[in-house]
Amino acid sequence: MANQNEGCSCGHNHEEEHGHGGCCGHHGEHGHGEHGHGGCCGHHGHGGCHHAKDQIGVFKVGPLETNCYIYVSGNECMIIDAGASGAEIAAQLLNLELKYIVATHGHADHVGGVKALKLAVPGAQYLINEADNELAQRAHNSNEIYDDAPEPDGFLHEGDILTIGTAQFKIMETPGHTPGGIVLVGEGTATGAVFVGDTLFQGSAGRTDLPGGNFETLKASLNRIKTELDPTSIILSGHGNQTSLEAEIATNPFLQD
Repeated sequence: MANQNEGCSCGHNHEEEHGHGGCCGHHGEHGHGEHGHGGCCGHHGHGGCHHAKDQIGVFKVGPLETNCYIYVSGNECMIIDAGASGAEIAAQLLNLELKYIVATHGHADHVGGVKALKLAVPGAQYLINEADNELAQRAHNSNEIYDDAPEPDGFLHEGDILTIGTAQFKIMETPGHTPGGIVLVGEGTATGAVFVGDTLFQGSAGRTDLPGGNFETLKASLNRIKTELDPTSIILSGHGNQTSLEAEIATNPFLQD
């Protein structure tokens, strides 16, 4: 396990050996613009979703270029980490039924667009882990460009299942970056897709120097991801590029024993 290094505000622990050019500076190479839609991720054939009708899209939102994901199965969809631009995201849904708006944790850059998205699509359920609810409702205090998250429609806990079309996602509680961090583990037609928020990144892991962070707790969460999930899983993080769990086990210093 690597030593804790002070990360940037996007959630990363940056280490010199990885050559990152500052806070989230590597996003521009693969970014889609603040409101850009990433379309269906092309990784599905390798450890990702195996159902032709299921798609994953990504919006880069806000100044920290948070990865806001949309998972589509049939005519239903789920938004993960609506960090900003909620109204613009809603406008892209067209005829899809937005069933859930899920926050992997309560930091402002992951919940700052939920209020506007809920106003545009009031039937969608906003869900978060209860341990991060207070943090999410103070998003505007941490950065005035973000809206506070609204009251959630429910709380997500270890082992809960969310169903989108023919896909299911099991909730894994992964505290450390924040007290209420969660991971969504794909099952059914979503098998192989894992949305990890800011718990794990390509070559790095979530920072723990912010209020509520705890490095030892994060290490335990990372060990669960390493040991309990299929190594062929595709890791879809809250910032930066997608990766695979097997690649991170081989190269990520935060997943070393």
